[in-house]
Amino acid sequence: MHYIILGTAGHIDHGKSALVKALTGIDPDRLKEEKERGITIDLGFADLNYPDGLTVGIVDVPGHERLVKNMLAGAGGIDLVLLVIAADEGIMPQSREHLYICNLLKIKSGLIAITKADLVDSDWIKLVEDDIKTFVKGTFLAGAEIIPVSSKTLLNIDLLKEKIKDVALKVDPKPTKGLFRLPVDRVFTLKGFGTVVTGTAVSGKLSLDETVEIVPSNIKSKVRGLHSHGRPIHTAYAGQRVAINLQGVEKEELNRGDSVVIPERFTPTKTIDSKVELLSDAPVLKSKSLVHFHLNTSEAIARIIFYGREKLNAGESSYCQFRLRKPVIAMSGDRYIIRRFSPVVTIGGGEILDPSPYRRRYKEGLDDLKIFETGILSEKIAAKVKRAGKYGISVSLIEGWIKAEIPSIKDSIKALKDSGILVQFENTLLHHTAFDSFMKTIKNILEDFHKKNPLKSGMLKEELRANLNFEPRLFGNLISSYRDIVLDKEMVRLATFRAALSQVDETLKTKIIGLLEKNGFQPPAKEELNQYLKLDKKYLSDILKLMVKEGNLVRINDSMYITSSVHKRMIENLKDFFSRKNEMTVAEFRDILSTTRKFALPFLEYLDSNKITLRVGDIRKFLLK
Repeated sequence: MHYIILGTAGHIDHGKSALVKALTGIDPDRLKEEKERGITIDLGFADLNYPDGLTVGIVDVPGHERLVKNMLAGAGGIDLVLLVIAADEGIMPQSREHLYICNLLKIKSGLIAITKADLVDSDWIKLVEDDIKTFVKGTFLAGAEIIPVSSKTLLNIDLLKEKIKDVALKVDPKPTKGLFRLPVDRVFTLKGFGTVVTGTAVSGKLSLDETVEIVPSNIKSKVRGLHSHGRPIHTAYAGQRVAINLQGVEKEELNRGDSVVIPERFTPTKTIDSKVELLSDAPVLKSKSLVHFHLNTSEAIARIIFYGREKLNAGESSYCQFRLRKPVIAMSGDRYIIRRFSPVVTIGGGEILDPSPYRRRYKEGLDDLKIFETGILSEKIAAKVKRAGKYGISVSLIEGWIKAEIPSIKDSIKALKDSGILVQFENTLLHHTAFDSFMKTIKNILEDFHKKNPLKSGMLKEELRANLNFEPRLFGNLISSYRDIVLDKEMVRLATFRAALSQVDETLKTKIIGLLEKNGFQPPAKEELNQYLKLDKKYLSDILKLMVKEGNLVRINDSMYITSSVHKRMIENLKDFFSRKNEMTVAEFRDILSTTRKFALPFLEYLDSNKITLRVGDIRKFLLK
């Protein structure tokens, strides 16, 4: 199956809707007011089905100047244009504005129909054709076929159908391997079904019972039903006009401009970096001016800020940033239209380069925007990850950031990783410059810590993480990958660092061992050692911890330490005692060590906590074999 969307364009009362009805048998004017007034007010829809499997969905747009915003809501998803110009009136203001809009949206294919051909003679038709050729010169419709038709007499209607087919078959189909995205152009309810949204699927595919997210409303739902051109379907594909029956969502919660998407890929944004170009007859646009910003089916008031200039003249282009009053869903590569704030007329448009830009420092270069505009996919991804800095960006967000098929994105990421440009930790990508900078920062922090704390075996891992303000999981993955550091439980140190005592410290260490050895099972408390040795409390604590790590001392509790030889003697005494008895009281333990209850109790608590003894009521059992 081949799915293409055709959009009509042209001035009011030039016969667009009548032509659609003549082509398809479907009246696209669905509203009561449209039928009463005889003009198209909102978007209308129909379809042309060909025997070979080609389906051309038709979006019929209003032609009135006051309804251009409705026209824009339908123009974003079209693949080819049918420009309609009435034979009796020729080129009119909205003929021009609609053509400008389609040209700015970079629609590449189209046809031109001269309607109401039955009202004029052949010489007049020839004059209109000549005017049209001059009118479309320099646009995507230059060289397009011009076909005189009559919806009343059906003149050349079959010929136009065949020409539409010929052009449609040459159009590149929308990417079905991208993420599913459907900008909503209608929301309504059906009795017995509930809320239904419609739109043109611009990428990906969607099946029944899949979970979807409606953004920027941030509503999760499930697909209850799918229809395309009035027929139920199991799977919707990019390029189709689709109606989605949503589960558990009220009509009032949704609006035109929302998008139905795959969950957890798209981030609503109110700040967009882009390239903008003004029409050749547009007024001068000053930086910080308000404009109407149209993207797919959404519309928002935005302030435009030019990079490196204060104004933009007609026919010129510039990098810029839009700051919107309400969030939209955008991808790098999307096309948009801007209209003057007042009076409301189309003045330009362009391409979205970065829908989630990072704060740009004063006078910072625009190299990344140049890459987003002209680079290949891998270059764009590398530039985006680099802009993400030390925290990186998830693969999922990259997939929702740029208009590209998922396999192409994955292949580009793999190539960037293989070449050492990117590194990946679980779902997070980092540019090698950010990774190298992170490692350098860690090394500097640890070097400084070791210099100030030569007796400490390392820095607390959590202290280091807090110092760098990193999310725990990513931080753990990063430091685990760094070969120059050693993780020892909750401690981090440089691989080259070893806690070392100076000659003075070695003398002090000998004194401490001598004091503790002399007092055996009645060791002086840490406070007493501190008073006796006249040391800084922190310094003594660091030395004691280091001596424990080296195996010279055993920590009983924060205040009591004994030498390794005294500890060994205590264990041997216990083994000897329990070789003769199965149970031991506190008094018996006190006598074994020839100490007092004051010291015996802390020793027993140490033995219990280290599973050397087991307390059962008032007695102990021996656990060592």
